Amino acid sequence: MMGVNSGWQSGEPNWGGFTPPPPPPLSAPMPPARRRARLAFTASLLTTAVVAGGLGATIALLVAHSGTPAVKTVGNTAGGTSPATGTAGLNIDKIAARVDEATVDLSAVGPELGQDAGTGMVISASGMVLTNNHVIEGSTQIGAQVNGAGPTYSASVLGTDLSADVALLQLHGAKTWKTVTIGRSSSVFVGDPVVAVGNALDLPGPETVTSGIISAVGRAVTINDPLDGTDEQLTGLFQTSAALSSGNSGGPLVNAQGEVIGITTGTASSEGPGETASDVGFAIPIWTAITIARQIDAGKASATVHIGSPAATGLALISVACADGLGCLPLGFGDFGEEPFGDLGIYQAPINEGAVVAGIDRSCPVASSGLRVGDVITDFNGHGVTSPDQVAALVDALKVGDQVHVSWVSQNDAHHSARFQLVQGPNL
Repeated sequence: MMGVNSGWQSGEPNWGGFTPPPPPPLSAPMPPARRRARLAFTASLLTTAVVAGGLGATIALLVAHSGTPAVKTVGNTAGGTSPATGTAGLNIDKIAARVDEATVDLSAVGPELGQDAGTGMVISASGMVLTNNHVIEGSTQIGAQVNGAGPTYSASVLGTDLSADVALLQLHGAKTWKTVTIGRSSSVFVGDPVVAVGNALDLPGPETVTSGIISAVGRAVTINDPLDGTDEQLTGLFQTSAALSSGNSGGPLVNAQGEVIGITTGTASSEGPGETASDVGFAIPIWTAITIARQIDAGKASATVHIGSPAATGLALISVACADGLGCLPLGFGDFGEEPFGDLGIYQAPINEGAVVAGIDRSCPVASSGLRVGDVITDFNGHGVTSPDQVAALVDALKVGDQVHVSWVSQNDAHHSARFQLVQGPNL
């Protein structure tokens, strides 16, 4: 059975029962982090299930409505072949018992997110949890329940890496926590039997357990976000035939010895948007995630690693092109306490470029600034604004509590400006 580690400090050599060497190189360089527009209705890459009931969080590599696959590239099958060729004789119950009590069901809530659900794994006795960034992205409150039972503990974000889809959380409310045992990513081969453990479909009760094999290593997957037309690439992934469903994201992928060798992250699917399961799933190698977690724990920010929860305006912003005529907006536009524009919900931007206010969090200082849904921000702290991404990038360079100056054009073509204070969250 799994023991309870004594915890670790920055630089402590023993983590998860061994000292890993440097992680193997990825199959392709990791791209710079891309900030996503803060939208009241947006799910990460259109892949996280975001519903009032919280049906789960898994990256689904979906086929677009046009029939063009959103998976632009699925890269190399690298590495050797394992003598193992299947799951016959695999003691799934015993393997699951080694990780169940160190696996947590995560619920993430935020004003722009609604409610989402996923999975995490405890990696230190002090309560640090690894998960996918897309599970907690956009959240202001995070709860965790061990193996789907008992009390729900609060969790805070220690740091995130958007480019690698990794987040490190801190659990609160207990003195010590049971931990998973970390395996070696370099010892993973095609054909190895594996077990996936997680909060599949956010179903009540213990974790769901599925089995399969490693069907490829070194995968590079490009995921398309049809809302803004951008791509995001994850590289160096394990591919597995273990069935994964919405809610498995962030959970452990475990080898025959009960050691975690990856973080389940996504599934390929030929279906349209919705809750999906697939026998072509992907996992981030555990060494990649552990290296990022150590950097976060050491407080070392970088171009891709963000420490702590970020500053936020309390605004949901979209582009003028997206807002004009509500041509690309699903239901939910203006869900921050203001109704859409007029009884018919028809909107015409007063200017041709800028960041349109799609929603306002009424608990934030920005609520008293005079900004209203439908106003178009044209200047942020002395910088001209032509898109929501520009505002997001400017906010990312600031701290919680900073005062900002914003100028905008209202729907009646009047020009306004005001100052307000930045708040904490939502998480990136």
